[in-house]
Amino acid sequence: MATCPSCAENVTAKDNFCPFCGEKLKQWKIGDPVAASETRSKSGGSSSSMTTAIIAVAACAVMFFGILILIAILLPAVQQAREAARRTQCKSNLKQIGLALHNYHDTFKLFPAAHLNDLEGEPKLSWRVSILPFLGEAGRYNAYHFDDAWDSPLNSGLLNPLPVNYGCPSHTPPGSTSTAYVTITGSNTALGDGKCVPLRDFNDGTSNTLMIVEGCGLNIPWMKPQDIDAATVKGVGDPNGTSSKHTGGAYVLMSDGAVRFISNNIDPKVYQSLITRDGGEQLPGF
Repeated sequence: MATCPSCAENVTAKDNFCPFCGEKLKQWKIGDPVAASETRSKSGGSSSSMTTAIIAVAACAVMFFGILILIAILLPAVQQAREAARRTQCKSNLKQIGLALHNYHDTFKLFPAAHLNDLEGEPKLSWRVSILPFLGEAGRYNAYHFDDAWDSPLNSGLLNPLPVNYGCPSHTPPGSTSTAYVTITGSNTALGDGKCVPLRDFNDGTSNTLMIVEGCGLNIPWMKPQDIDAATVKGVGDPNGTSSKHTGGAYVLMSDGAVRFISNNIDPKVYQSLITRDGGEQLPGF
């Protein structure tokens, strides 16, 4: 009696298929142990291949979700590092502007006026143009036509690109010509209003007087003689006044050249006291 090479049940020579397992019989010699082995091997190989494929898919899924988790963990840290670098650059910009203003004062014995006015009393020249030679922009300063308006056909071509120290990397997109930094104008502010001011007029002390602040909500073209009117100052975080894209506050340049970060939570009255150079206010720590 012959046996099926797949299930080892007894079969007859007349059977083309095993009546027990349905295996085709005529392709092997009945009872041949090698044939039975090959049959089991082929059947087991198919199952093994499927198992391997399932394991591979599972491994890929684990790896994919692992990468997603890793990105979720690292992304906030990367964003924080980038913002820290932007804050450092913003602070450096203000530091360079402060050095330029003091070098201007060393040269002319006066700080530049926030705005120099024309014969009709209208603002014509911005302090940001006046200090260009002290920011490495002498070529642009020499090309400026001082007899014309800032946006005249002769001057408008100088607007772009924005001088590197006038843009905050957290706020200023590529190609923008709007400055991130402004002064506060008024009769007794650091840069005055239509009048150049010497250091001797800072009776409150240069360390207690604001000179330049972030004004990221104002969208002022950097050559335009426009800044913040002292009469409109409310505090830090006002989009129409002192504001920034940095979390929690804004950088300011004091008149002694120091750069400080002032919280949005500063008392508005204290902040307004910092605007004047000769107000005689008693200032608490801020």
